[in-house]
Formats: sequence, structure tokens, C-alpha cells
Amino acid sequence: MRVLVVEDDAVLADGLVRSLRQAGYAVDLARDGLEADSALLTGVFDLLILDLGLPRLGGLEVLRRLRARDSRLPVLILSGRDGVEHRVRGLDLGADDYLAKPFALEELAARIRALMRRGHAGSPALLRHGPLAYDPAGRVAYIRDEPLEFSGRELAILELLLRRAGRRVSKEQLLGHLCEWAREMSANAIEVYVHRLRKKLEPAGIRISTVRGLGYCLEKEKWHDAPQQALVSSV
Repeated sequence: MRVLVVEDDAVLADGLVRSLRQAGYAVDLARDGLEADSALLTGVFDLLILDLGLPRLGGLEVLRRLRARDSRLPVLILSGRDGVEHRVRGLDLGADDYLAKPFALEELAARIRALMRRGHAGSPALLRHGPLAYDPAGRVAYIRDEPLEFSGRELAILELLLRRAGRRVSKEQLLGHLCEWAREMSANAIEVYVHRLRKKLEPAGIRISTVRGLGYCLEKEKWHDAPQQALVSSV
């Protein structure tokens, strides 16, 4: 999942980015409102974490512009403005949640999970593909109810392949889903992550095929009960 954090306080911004990356999210950082507005116009994100007191363009104006474009991107406001009138205005302008500073990282993580569950409310709670089930909110994958261990980027690739099962997903699409502005990733790195996914999924009969020169496809097959085999932990 790709998150845009908009925060001008350098210490808080760095702490947020580090914490979210450790939790397995791809994170981009904007330090003022105009930079955030530009990123939202051109980038594809799964969540916006937005401060209000921003240079050049206030957070509420960033939010107003976002909703004026009919974007349904989940928005979590983080702000030192904790008065009722501020919370009401932010929510009325289209924020999905409002968390006052200072806050505990554990509460922020729980609110993000809640927003993701809410965002998938119109979709199945689990993404299923044969014996594989993936919980997007909890970020856990299972084979026949047995949890598998994946890195954050492996899960991000797996989710995109599951949502487009039977269709080709290009390396460029995978890179765009994973990469952050300041942390470039090569197409070769995508190949490494796909190789790791194959090692964990193929024992259960789940195949990721390579469309040479074009990308990858999670194959749709007629499922049979594949023999149980040891699952490989991530490295």
C-alpha cells in the first residue's frame, strides 16, 4: 500500500515515514501544501495522512481541492488543532478521520487499518485465489488457513496480482505501486520479489507466469487439492 504523508515538521515527518515503512508501507513525503497538491494530481496513493498547518497551501485547502476532483482517497488528518470546530470542519470537508497531536503510533496504526477496512467495504473481506486467501486490512496471507510470511513489498505485489488475477500486470505498474520518490527501485528488484513469491506459492499450485517483455500474470486455473508442502519463510 502506498501512503502520502504531508507534514512540515521535519522530526515528526521522519518519524512517521520510518514507522510506516517498518510496517511495510511504501511512503512518499510532501513538506508543504503545494507539493502535496501536485503529488495528488500526478501520483496514485492508497492513503493520505495530512497535516493542516502547512506552508504555501493549508491542509484544508489541499483537502478541498482533492475532494473537488471527486477523489475518494482515504484521508487521515493529523493536527495540533484539536478543537471541536477544527475537527468538525476537517470532517465536513471530506476527511475520513482526525487524530490530534500528540498521538501514539499504535493508535495511528490502528486508525490506518480501520480506514483500509472501510475502504474495502464494497469488496470481499478476503481476496481469494484457489487455496490462497489474502486479508488486505490485516495484511496477512494464508494457504489453506495457514499463515505465510511475506515482506511488505512482497505483499504489495501479491495484492496487485490478486486484484488483477488472469490479467497481465506490467513491471511499470508494479513499480508505480511500490516505489517512493526518494527510494527508487529497479525492474530487476521486481524480478527478485516475484521469484520469492513463486517459491512460497508454487508448492500450493499457484503460478505467477512471466509474459516475456511485458510483465506477470497470476494464472487462473481449475483448482485441485494440491499436496501439502512446507512453506518457505521470507528472508
